[in-house]
Amino acid sequence: MSKPNFVYLHSHDTGRHVGPYGSAVATPNIQRLADQGVLYRQAFSAAPVCSPSRAALLTGEFGMRGLAHRGWRLPHPEHHLVRALRAAGYATVMVGEQHVMPDPREIGYDAILDGPVADRAAEWLRSAPPRPFFLSAGFQETHRPFPDVDGEAPPPPHLPDVPVIRRDMAGFHASAAALDAHVGTVLDAVGDDTLVILTTDHGLAFPGAKATLTDRGIGVMLIIRGPGFGTGTVSDELVSQVDLFPTICELAEIERPGWLRGRSLLDPERNEAVFAEMTFHAAYEPQRAIRTRRYKYIRRFDNGHEGPVLVNIDDSPSKDYLLAHGLADRTPAAEELYDLVFDPGEASNLAGDPAHEGTLNELRGRLLEWMAETGDPLLQGPVEPEEGVEINLPSQRSPDEPTIVVERP
Repeated sequence: MSKPNFVYLHSHDTGRHVGPYGSAVATPNIQRLADQGVLYRQAFSAAPVCSPSRAALLTGEFGMRGLAHRGWRLPHPEHHLVRALRAAGYATVMVGEQHVMPDPREIGYDAILDGPVADRAAEWLRSAPPRPFFLSAGFQETHRPFPDVDGEAPPPPHLPDVPVIRRDMAGFHASAAALDAHVGTVLDAVGDDTLVILTTDHGLAFPGAKATLTDRGIGVMLIIRGPGFGTGTVSDELVSQVDLFPTICELAEIERPGWLRGRSLLDPERNEAVFAEMTFHAAYEPQRAIRTRRYKYIRRFDNGHEGPVLVNIDDSPSKDYLLAHGLADRTPAAEELYDLVFDPGEASNLAGDPAHEGTLNELRGRLLEWMAETGDPLLQGPVEPEEGVEINLPSQRSPDEPTIVVERP
């Protein structure tokens, strides 16, 4: 049996807000992919911010601390998936967003295509490319700013149902429609011997989602179609995006690198828990989390700022509405524990409830063990930003405010 080709389709800030996950967003092409493949209902990113999330997926390990467009870099570029695929004889091509290195040429792709992402990807797929191949197509949608549209749409469930947020969500719907059209363009050019992976980096760019370790921040769409995966099926297994690298290794018959943290989706053994981290977004806001089937535990670490880190919330009409109603005064807890059976919206923090002390201690210990296993620098104290990166202060309100370029004496 010949090795499969891979098409990796990835979007910005989409979470699970597409039609196959029950969202009101109309995404017929993404629905088509779900009808032909496997939809993972409980898939999670390794981080609720862009570059660390993508880096974990593409290297199979944790550890990137901040945003590539602000100067952060992969700690180990040689661990990138395309290096393993190229060594196994794969042609590797990228078009569109990558967001794990300041300069995409440093990653190691054989070719980087210019032009409209979906059109160029489809053109390349129809050009009789060398086989086997790996094609990464990164879409800017559904990142802000959204298209300026008339009308309203239902707000995310955790936000108030008011006109300003409904109009903001209508813009997201328009952006999601553009994403869906792009996905359809690429799908129309994909052959039967190609495995398609569709996912996103993290949750919606709305307050309380992106840049948080709630399920709204780390819950992602994940749909896979192709050799080795069923047709029109749904999985409720706990999945982390760090599981994708080992899955590709198994399908491509590549020896699994020793640094990988995840397990293949084809492995009959399943995850008992998934982990997520955040260190820097626009500003320093270190957090770590463990999620089991029933519970979520989030720990915040000291960042020298007592209140919420507003600068890590993308500017938007929804953010403005919450600021006008006292968002700046709502200081987050140092520890959070949620029972996801009775509180799937993660609204009632049980960390101070004596009845849940045993669960809290267990998850606290498991999180610390994971941090030790992954060499997390937070165990040694605050994480210093790398030289040359650009950051905001935790006390600022907007990422558009003046930034600091880190210099070392």
